[in-house]
Amino acid sequence: MTELDGLIIKSTGGFYYVECGGSVYECRARGIFRKEGISPLVGDIVKIAADGSSGTVAAIHPRRNCLERPPLANIDRLVITASVCQPPPDLLGIDKLTAIAEHKGIEPVLVFTKDDISPADELVRLYRRAGFAAFAVSSKTGDVPPELAALLSCGVSAFTGNSGVGKSSLLNRLAPGLGLEVGAVSRRLGRGRQTTRTVELFKFGEGYVADTPGFSSLDIARSQVILAPDLQYAFRDFAPYIEKCRFTGCPHLKGEGCAVLEAVKTGEIAASRHASYCAMYDEVKDIKSWELKKPGAR
Repeated sequence: MTELDGLIIKSTGGFYYVECGGSVYECRARGIFRKEGISPLVGDIVKIAADGSSGTVAAIHPRRNCLERPPLANIDRLVITASVCQPPPDLLGIDKLTAIAEHKGIEPVLVFTKDDISPADELVRLYRRAGFAAFAVSSKTGDVPPELAALLSCGVSAFTGNSGVGKSSLLNRLAPGLGLEVGAVSRRLGRGRQTTRTVELFKFGEGYVADTPGFSSLDIARSQVILAPDLQYAFRDFAPYIEKCRFTGCPHLKGEGCAVLEAVKTGEIAASRHASYCAMYDEVKDIKSWELKKPGAR
C-alpha cells in the first residue's frame, strides 16, 4: 500500500475517483467515515491508501467550504447561470445564490445567457455595480468571453442554474471535450429537463469546472440558511454603508438614519438587491442558530 494525497474528481455508486499526480485511483471510503457521519465529497483533498489503480480514502483534509446540495467541497467560485429570457431571470433567486456563496466564502460569478435573443446589458451592469464579475453569453454564436475563461482556468468552479438556462451548453462551449448532454426546454413548463447525472470535476486549464447534476438553483437555496444577523454581510454592496447606520444592529429594512436605505434612495445600491435582502430577511428573521442542523463540514 502507498499513501498519496489527491483530489476527489468524481463520486458515483459508492466509489470515489481520486486524482493523484496525474493518475486516477478508484477508491472506497473507510468505514470510520460512516460511523462518524461524514461523507467524502467531490472537491475534497484526501489521503488514500493505494494498491495498484485502486485504493481506500483514509483521511479527509480540512475543508475551506462545502455545499450540501449539490455535495461539493473546496469551491473557489460559484458560476450562477441565468437566461435573459426563456425562462426570464429570477433576481431574488440569483441574489439568494450570491448571498449563500458570500456566506460560504465562495466567489460568485454571474453569467447571463441568450444575450442574442434579448440584451443582457442591464443585468450585467446591475451585478457589476454590486461588485461581481458578470458576463453576457450569446446562445447563437457560442462565444465565451475570454475573461470568463481566464477566471475558470484556476481553482474549482461550480456551475449552477435552473434547467433550460443553457448551463450545460455553456460548459460544452468552454470545454468541447466534456460532451455534456443538453436537454430541451419544455414549452409547457418553460423549463428544461435535467439531463446530467454524475457529480464530477473536469480539468480546465490549471483548474477544474463542475456541473451541479441533478440539482437546481432552488436546491442550493433551500439547503443553505443565512441567519438574519449575518445576512447583511452576505450583500457585498451593503459593506460601505453598514457601519454608517445611526443605530447599532440596524436591520436595514426601514427607518431614519439607515445608511443602506439612503444608498438605495440615491441609487448606489440597486433597489432590486435591497428588495431581495428584505425578502430573505423576512424568511429567516424568526430562525435561531440552535434550530439549524450543523453541517458536516470539517
